[in-house]
Amino acid sequence: MLSLLHIENIAIIESADISFDAGFNVLTGETGAGKSIVIDSISAVLGERTSRELIRTGAKSALVNAVFTGSFPKKWLEDNGFPSDGEELMLQREIQGDGRNACRVNGRPLTVAQLRELGRQLLNIHGQHDGQQLLDPECHLGYLDSFGKTGPLVEHYQEAYRSLAQLRRQISQLEMDEVERSRRVDTLEYQIKELERAELKLGEDEELDARKALLRGAGKLMEAVQEAQFALSGGEDSRGACDLISEAEGAVRSVAKLGPQLEELSEKLSALRCAADDAAEVLRDFADDFDFSPEELDRLENRLDIIYRLKKKYGPTVADMLDYLERCRAELEQIQDADDTIQRLEKDLEQAKKAAAKQGAALTKARKKAAEDLQKRVQEELRQLDMPKVQFVTDFAPSPGQDGMDDTGMDQVQFLMSANLGEALKPIQKVASGGELARIMLALKNVLAEDDGIGSLVFDEVDTGVSGRAAQKVAEKMADVARRKQVLCVTHLPQIAAMADTHFSVEKGEKKGRTFTNVVRLEQEGRVEELARLIGGVAVTDVLKQSAAQLLEQAEAYHKKI
Repeated sequence: MLSLLHIENIAIIESADISFDAGFNVLTGETGAGKSIVIDSISAVLGERTSRELIRTGAKSALVNAVFTGSFPKKWLEDNGFPSDGEELMLQREIQGDGRNACRVNGRPLTVAQLRELGRQLLNIHGQHDGQQLLDPECHLGYLDSFGKTGPLVEHYQEAYRSLAQLRRQISQLEMDEVERSRRVDTLEYQIKELERAELKLGEDEELDARKALLRGAGKLMEAVQEAQFALSGGEDSRGACDLISEAEGAVRSVAKLGPQLEELSEKLSALRCAADDAAEVLRDFADDFDFSPEELDRLENRLDIIYRLKKKYGPTVADMLDYLERCRAELEQIQDADDTIQRLEKDLEQAKKAAAKQGAALTKARKKAAEDLQKRVQEELRQLDMPKVQFVTDFAPSPGQDGMDDTGMDQVQFLMSANLGEALKPIQKVASGGELARIMLALKNVLAEDDGIGSLVFDEVDTGVSGRAAQKVAEKMADVARRKQVLCVTHLPQIAAMADTHFSVEKGEKKGRTFTNVVRLEQEGRVEELARLIGGVAVTDVLKQSAAQLLEQAEAYHKKI
């Protein structure tokens, strides 16, 4: 569960430490006081998308720390190289003014993507936008698959469907009309002839560039070689280094027996003479072998020009152009043999259709079974939320995709409901009121969260449109959920706030011309004051306080029942 949240310089919160308890935690406060900022901070430290605009005005960075206790996703931690021992798990995210992020788990750095993966295994946030997702039929299949845990079946189906789609693309590429086919054949034949005529060789461009650099510096090169030859071998009127070293070697060798130092010097001079003779021979060979003519340089530059023009068409290197040539040959051969290839691919296509249909049928069967269970579970949840007359059904229709299949399977799924007894089932987005939608969303989220292994749930003002008896039922349902999981809830409803095990008030104030938000943990007296404000508004009267105290008594009585 989330035990501690530390916030620095997030929007109007300069610094706040919030210690959450197990069970039902509630945050209340005036509109704009900063309740949603607390949720935004939790979202940020879990690796979700955020913005540097969150950073408090005047601050260079923002920081959020979250400490979790209890059970952790140890397998994920071990698989990603993080220690999984200890009784606490601390997540940290620092948001810099330049948009960079520094993320850590137990002090060790990790990426934002890794933080998001880990965060989603620790805590689920349900906000007002979830209600909009419930209104979108495109999201209903995802809810059903999540509930039915059909992930492995979906993967098997999608693997088969990808093979099917690939075969369809191949056949479509081959099934071109005669004019298009003839045009493509002409293009390929021209490109193949142009590349074959060039007689390209792997690495040729690099060799030619090196030779070109050598030839362009031929004059300076030969001048340096001749100068080195003269220094080593001498000329008609002078002696070179080789002769002088040889003379020195002979002089020292004649007296070498007079001492070990002279013997050692004699050996060094001998080695030096051999090295000088070798160098002189290399220079002679180089000068004899070096063959330069302006015609060779012209031929070389012409060849490089041809390769350069081909590179602009077919690839940045000779290797790329040769690879393109092989692809052109293969495509030309495929087009010329298109009819035979199409027949073969169509046979493969039929097999792929059968394989995908088989996997799709298994997936549909699992989905329909899950839909029956989901319907029963949601109906029971709605009954507990004071909606006993509402019917909730998952409607199946064939996929509009080719051959009744698309990348999600063979099913179109949408949730239908009947709000009142005797009314026909209709798409949920057409008949659900705001209050009904909030309770259906709560029922659905509760069902989906029961077996997901995540220990904490956050509800951010999901009670919009709910009041009166319905609000009381929503409060009781959240209290029920909080007996299995930690629940954090931002609310404006006194019935829900009264049901909390732990109540926080988010208060906004001013100091030295700046706005500050404080998060205060309320005790009994403070809770009465806050509930009275929620019931009646600004003027807190004794009557409102009595009503608030009664709500707390009713909540305590309900807690004892569960």
